[in-house]
Amino acid sequence: MTDIRAAVAGERTDLAALLTTLPAEDWDKPTLCEGWRVRELVAHITMPYRLSMPRFLLGMIKARGNFDRLADRQARRDATELSASELTECLRQNINHPWKPPGGGYEGALSHDVIHGLDITVALGIDRQVPADRLRHILADMKPRQLKYFGVDLTGIQLRATDLDWTHGTGEVLSGKAQDLLLVLCGRILPAGHLTGDPATRFTKEPVR
Repeated sequence: MTDIRAAVAGERTDLAALLTTLPAEDWDKPTLCEGWRVRELVAHITMPYRLSMPRFLLGMIKARGNFDRLADRQARRDATELSASELTECLRQNINHPWKPPGGGYEGALSHDVIHGLDITVALGIDRQVPADRLRHILADMKPRQLKYFGVDLTGIQLRATDLDWTHGTGEVLSGKAQDLLLVLCGRILPAGHLTGDPATRFTKEPVR
């Protein structure tokens, strides 16, 4: 428990430091989360620290029980109402916040922060490597129900990390850094150059011409 809590705090600390260095214009650039700029994504990351349980339940009622709809509405609202510095400070002030996603434990909290951090850095072309111990925690905790949630069809594909001793599935090999393969598991489409192997085109954005 101490190790995973330290990993969560470390990831939030690293992300807050990175956000502090972002140029103002980067906050309005798109992330790997379709429809969200950096500011909406950071608003989403920090939503659990600001949204009380009564407000969350009211939001779920208004969203007719659809969490994704609630999360999108809240992210867009907070991104408008809070400045980049306020969103960054909210993260900084909650480095050790005990929030855990329902049923996900602290491993789920770590996954949430790492994946969304990568949504920002990979989209912006920032060469940031998530520490290996954090990736191992997340990949070891990845369950079939999580993969089903993201809806990625990996039939006939084996994911093979080039920087960790980790594989997933069987079939044609799709290789890349463990953090990039984690994004594949989560349904993200990556910029060119992150993945290799015949299946790579399925999970890679077409280059801008």
